[in-house]
Amino acid sequence: MHSPVPDAARSDVVVIGAGIAGLALALALGDAGLQVTVVEARPLVPPELPADYGTSHFDPRVSALTPRSREFLESHGAWAAIADYRSCAYRHMTVWDAEGTGRVEFDHAEVDATALGYIVENRAIVSALLARAEAVPAIRLSGGVGLSDCGVAASGDMCVELEDGRLLEAELVVAADGALSRVRDLMDFRTREWDYGHRAVVTTIEVEQSHRETAWQRFLPTGPLALLPLPGADGRHYCSIVWSAVEALADELLAFDDVAFRQALESASEACLGAVLDCAPRSAFPLRQRHATEYVQPGVALVGDAAHTIHPLAGQGINLGLQDVAVLAEELCAGRARGVPLGQLELLRRYQRRRKGENLLMMTAMDGFKRLFEQQSLPVRWLRNTGMRGVDRMLPLKQQLMRHAMGLG
Repeated sequence: MHSPVPDAARSDVVVIGAGIAGLALALALGDAGLQVTVVEARPLVPPELPADYGTSHFDPRVSALTPRSREFLESHGAWAAIADYRSCAYRHMTVWDAEGTGRVEFDHAEVDATALGYIVENRAIVSALLARAEAVPAIRLSGGVGLSDCGVAASGDMCVELEDGRLLEAELVVAADGALSRVRDLMDFRTREWDYGHRAVVTTIEVEQSHRETAWQRFLPTGPLALLPLPGADGRHYCSIVWSAVEALADELLAFDDVAFRQALESASEACLGAVLDCAPRSAFPLRQRHATEYVQPGVALVGDAAHTIHPLAGQGINLGLQDVAVLAEELCAGRARGVPLGQLELLRRYQRRRKGENLLMMTAMDGFKRLFEQQSLPVRWLRNTGMRGVDRMLPLKQQLMRHAMGLG
């Protein structure tokens, strides 16, 4: 790790991971003139973006981007390509309890907004960010080779060793390499984590009725079910589903044939969009909450899922990650303007102070919602449903909740 590093391998920042958070950070820094190298273990090949519609032509992994996240992507020239491909604004949200009469309706008009958010296929976001990153001279992309080691170089800067033997040196290394971050492990960041005992079953469905630009979420005793609106064509209507289910139910949902699965989904959603006409193959991933006790140390910072993973019931994971990226980029650019080394701990702690509390608050809230709706005792169910009806009648409280969820307050 202490071998001399050629000038061609030096950068201001090395970003490990070319997912949404990593590419977004590279863009934010590269647009500001910092020299950035992005390292990704997988080949950096633009994802295919099918023009056809149909359940098998959508990415099963979608994100609910807030208006704040859209503004960030717009500011770095990535939103236009997403809009040119496809996305679906949702202007209304319906949340209801399967174990009672509690129901809350959120609408964009109540906060004088164009939309509450935007459902976008993950591959469309990655494609747009990658295309922009390739066009920025200050960004070097290195794909198809993984990280071998990370440590402090003889110069005092950080040194990254790749699996092919190459060495990269930079003032700062940023871990954007996901929930199972290799950088986080190599640099001995501690985490607090636990399993939710749920898996998220995801797929794309065709439904009988229009989703009316509405995101639907029903809280079931076995976990929340979300139906997220997708763009349609030729009078056909599509949704992406995220069904967070206890392990036994997840096993059943994956084992069902398509007919049985569609029937189960109609029942679980109270057929809120009529019959489920078709579904793509299902997949599932385990749900685990994970939070790094520190986001930074000298020369290293964690962003996105490398720093925190959250229950998907409110779709906030990607938005928290993009806010991490925006704040870290802002602090690094301000530090560079003052002549401060980018790996200075005091500078990096400014980022941590601005993000850790907000992330913890959202993580705690989502965990609390999950646990609240799992409770089946009659007093808790009564209080829960009474509370939901009360929130629905209190416009100022609804407006505050919506603005916070939209990243606007």
